[in-house]
Amino acid sequence: MTDTTVREKPASAAPQRATKPGGPIGARIERKEDARFLTGAGQYTDDVALPHQTYASFVRSPHAHARIRALRVDAAKGAPGVIAVYTGADIPQSVGGLPCGWLITGSDGKPMKEPKHPILAQGKVRHVGDPVAIVIAESAAQAKEAAQLVDVDYEALPAVVDVRDAMRKGAPAVHDEAPDNVCYVWALGDKAAADAAFAKAAHVTTLQLVNNRLIPNAIEPRACNATYSRADDSYTLYVANQNPHVERLLMTAFVLGLPEHKVRVIAPDVGGGFGSKIYLYAEETVCVWASKLVGRPIKWTAERGESFQSDAHGRDHVTRAELALDKDGRFLGMRVQTTAAMGAYLSTFASCIPTILYATLLAGQYRTPAIHCEVTAVFTNTAPVDAYRGAGRPEATYVVERLVATAAREMGIAQDQIRRRNFIREFPYATPVALTYDTGDYEACLDGAMKLADVAGFAKRKEEAAKRGKLRGLGYSSYIEACGLAPSNVAGSLGARAGLFEAGEVRVHPTGKVTVFTGSHSHGQGHETTFAQVVAGRLGIAVEDIDVVHGDTGRIPFGMGTYGSRSIAVGGTAIMKAVDKIVAKGRKIAAHLMEVSDADVEFADGKFTVKGTDKNVPFAQVALTAYVPHNYPLDKLEPGLDETAFYDPTNFTYPAGTHICEVEIDPQTGETKIVAFSACDDFGNIINPMIVEGQVHGGLAQGIGQALLEACVYDRDSGQLLTGSYMDYAMPRAADFPSFRVDTRVTPCTHNPLGVKGCGEAGAIGAPAAVINAICDATGAKDVAMPATSERVWRVVRENQGRA
Repeated sequence: MTDTTVREKPASAAPQRATKPGGPIGARIERKEDARFLTGAGQYTDDVALPHQTYASFVRSPHAHARIRALRVDAAKGAPGVIAVYTGADIPQSVGGLPCGWLITGSDGKPMKEPKHPILAQGKVRHVGDPVAIVIAESAAQAKEAAQLVDVDYEALPAVVDVRDAMRKGAPAVHDEAPDNVCYVWALGDKAAADAAFAKAAHVTTLQLVNNRLIPNAIEPRACNATYSRADDSYTLYVANQNPHVERLLMTAFVLGLPEHKVRVIAPDVGGGFGSKIYLYAEETVCVWASKLVGRPIKWTAERGESFQSDAHGRDHVTRAELALDKDGRFLGMRVQTTAAMGAYLSTFASCIPTILYATLLAGQYRTPAIHCEVTAVFTNTAPVDAYRGAGRPEATYVVERLVATAAREMGIAQDQIRRRNFIREFPYATPVALTYDTGDYEACLDGAMKLADVAGFAKRKEEAAKRGKLRGLGYSSYIEACGLAPSNVAGSLGARAGLFEAGEVRVHPTGKVTVFTGSHSHGQGHETTFAQVVAGRLGIAVEDIDVVHGDTGRIPFGMGTYGSRSIAVGGTAIMKAVDKIVAKGRKIAAHLMEVSDADVEFADGKFTVKGTDKNVPFAQVALTAYVPHNYPLDKLEPGLDETAFYDPTNFTYPAGTHICEVEIDPQTGETKIVAFSACDDFGNIINPMIVEGQVHGGLAQGIGQALLEACVYDRDSGQLLTGSYMDYAMPRAADFPSFRVDTRVTPCTHNPLGVKGCGEAGAIGAPAAVINAICDATGAKDVAMPATSERVWRVVRENQGRA
């Protein structure tokens, strides 16, 4: 059972099933969408069955690196039920490779290296799981059985799977275009200023850190169902995806060369994404291409083993980090050198994760005057690496907070005090790594977390644990993240190959009910509830009278989808702007009905009222008048009440907070138990506290999973994936977590009308450093590598006992 403490509403408050008009923002409303999920009425991509359905199975490389000498498909073509078999040789030259959506320019002024990423391997395979052929059959079982008959003659080549090995002289080259395996070398910050800060430092803390590679493991595997219509030469793709418009744009414009308006992408209910469903993948692209050739719909759903091999992975950084301090523990400078894995190919947004979304966050919550970061991106014979919940922000926070905690211990300064001495207190604040924070109150979150964690009573708990032969430790992590990547013009100047706006359409029906169409996509976030709350609060109508539509390029305006905790701040603001247009037009209609100037009409609580009087007309009457324009000034007002708005933010939003983890360790076995975890976060204004708590809990689970259990491991000699199933890849379970204690503080965002910041990734960002800092505090170790398995912790305890 989870103990939750929320300042705005007691944890014991019952969720509300309905709300009175005008007051739903900030209410703990049960999620509207949960009824269909809990009763089995949700529709996921694999649930979609089309007339004359066929099924696909992919032949994948068993090698990390190999040359394809021959590929024989006759036996597969002759197998029962097989309709077609295609290989890389069948793909026309007009079909491009999968694109990367962000161009990074290196420190030398040269663009990053972009080797082609074919949709089916051509000539070579470059990681285990690289798709080589597609088999299409009448049933999934027949396709899978026939795929085993495809005979591929491979010439195995040396492989490199670790970034440190890939950088060594003479390492096998993943691509001819990058003989040294380097995609780019990029830097941010003032190196001279940072070096000068270290020259005058009274103390320098240095750490060598590895941010372990993770596999996303959404509960729903990737899936697609593609069909072609001869009637109008069009395609429809059902796909488990977080941003259907981006999927369509990349597939049509950069790969298949199809007219965009001839492709409809539908992302129905999606069972989790965590970043892994942002990207354009080979499988759905091949299915769309092949659907015209076979003249029938093609469905593919990944088996879990395929997901382990082919979904984009996350993290995988090796970093040397240094923090310079004066004699009082005030930060003077930071230097960071990171080698980041790209995998075998550049995924859709891979290049910006260890650069734009990582180095820019290295200031954290602190007034560090000089920071310099250099990032070397490296190709390896592994699955591509891209955004995974937090996307660069967890990696940055881990560097900063491990440095801060270690420096505090080395200098004998209390963990809270070293943070208080260095917190940013005046806003707006321009960091030395290109961001400007608009608002925040970091000390309030620290105080809140310490209260939740009962830091004052920790010494007594530590003493009691020692009597039982156990070690206790307390770890802090004060994180900041940047959400709602923006604005488009700035991002474009930094290499973004797409806009970063969002769109919303609000359609008021004649009865006053409302349908909202949003370019954002929900795959667990609760948009159908929170977006309805936002609209209900502005229009003064019931949440139940609002439907939210998303995920279908044939119905929604062009939008960028959901990632980076952007939905409420960017998508919600676009919706609010559309609602403002509705109100503005409604004011004119109401003025006509009441025979006054629209300047004399105000709107609140679902009514248009003449200022200074009680004369009013309700919103529903205005809606009906818009569609039944009898005695209506058609020369001045168009019929209807339907408005669209686009919103491109002027800045990121900056959620922040402090997480405190308390661990107990058995020194005889290394078993580590998290006995308490407290999180106090600032997400700006909160639309639905219950949904926010759920998002925080999920993020904490993933962050703790990374810290203690999860690690994607490849064999360094053969390149084989050693953690290719749940038998070897350790996912956290409910028993691995304590009762989370969560609280919030509010400093509203200053540049969006809702004052919101974003909350979906906070737990995954703050938790890893808090857990490792707690283990280091308990054991006296300078560092413990993630995941901090029992064996690793046991060895650290033994090493420190030997030094004692």
